[in-house]
Amino acid sequence: MSGVTLNNVIKRYGDVQVIHGVDLEINDGEFCVFVGPSGCGKSTLLRMVAGLEETTEGQMMIGTRDVTRMDPSERGVAMVFQTYALYPHMTVEDNMGFGLKMNGHPASEIKEKVSAASKILKLDEYLKRKPAALSGGQRQRVAIGRAIVRGPEVFLFDEPLSNLDAELRVEMRVEIARLHKEIGATMIYVTHDQVEAMTLADKIVVLRAGIIEQVGAPLELYRNPDNKFVAGFIGSPAMNFVEGVVKGGVVDVPAFGGSVSPEVTLPAEGTEVIIGLRPEHAEIDQSGDTFTVELTEALGGVSFAYLTSKTGEKMIIEERGDIRSKIGDTVSLNYEPRRLYAFDRASELRIR
Repeated sequence: MSGVTLNNVIKRYGDVQVIHGVDLEINDGEFCVFVGPSGCGKSTLLRMVAGLEETTEGQMMIGTRDVTRMDPSERGVAMVFQTYALYPHMTVEDNMGFGLKMNGHPASEIKEKVSAASKILKLDEYLKRKPAALSGGQRQRVAIGRAIVRGPEVFLFDEPLSNLDAELRVEMRVEIARLHKEIGATMIYVTHDQVEAMTLADKIVVLRAGIIEQVGAPLELYRNPDNKFVAGFIGSPAMNFVEGVVKGGVVDVPAFGGSVSPEVTLPAEGTEVIIGLRPEHAEIDQSGDTFTVELTEALGGVSFAYLTSKTGEKMIIEERGDIRSKIGDTVSLNYEPRRLYAFDRASELRIR
């Protein structure tokens, strides 16, 4: 197995540049997730690693090999796509071994590798079935098995769960995490779903407009975001943001009906800032009147209250326990100052 290193990687389509000088190191055996909104360049970057998109400038390394100009077949990677792309007239066994067969591997070797992959993915009882007789999750496992039998140095996943229903997505997340633990391969996984990123990744790469905003472990990005974009993207529901101004050594926040004192070194008097507060880091005070409850989502063990301040700013607050707010309630918030994040309004960079 091998790691992947990107050195000042750039991608252009004509005069349009979509990947802007990306530097990234993915260690051997690491599970790295590219995450970001639609159009941020995550799938393009993955396809560049695979060799399906040409690298305009920069260097792409897999292990100690420079693969920047290598054909996809020479790179030692295997890709699992959003669509299963299985041959409908072939059995599961034949689908998984087809690539090896086309490359002239002996039948005994193909059978051995398919058998080993099917045991890992719990597909033994389905080997003689055709794709039409499988569920969506089983088909995706066959697609992953087809990648495993090739014995690649790096596995690439391009939003492999997006075609599955919610229950199957959870099931397949567990399967992929177990697979990584079992075979220990380097894996790069693309998703727009930050829940998938948080639950699967050793390392998350947050992308926006072809630029890396931050790289780190899931909880590191959650607890210590570098800017407002990362803070708002990592976490579900997203972090709440309200506007404020530095006055007299504190931050005046009209939405909160007063001032707050985040535990950071505040900028100069009069600087406009944005205060962030995660939904799970505040409690609703039923005796207050700063916010009005516009909507509640009761999900069983947890509810989400959608609040609107007197200044018109919106917030979402998580509620647990037996007593929860109702639509039309007027409430305030209780929170600890250490839970407040502060961002410069102009640059959106974190104030620490």
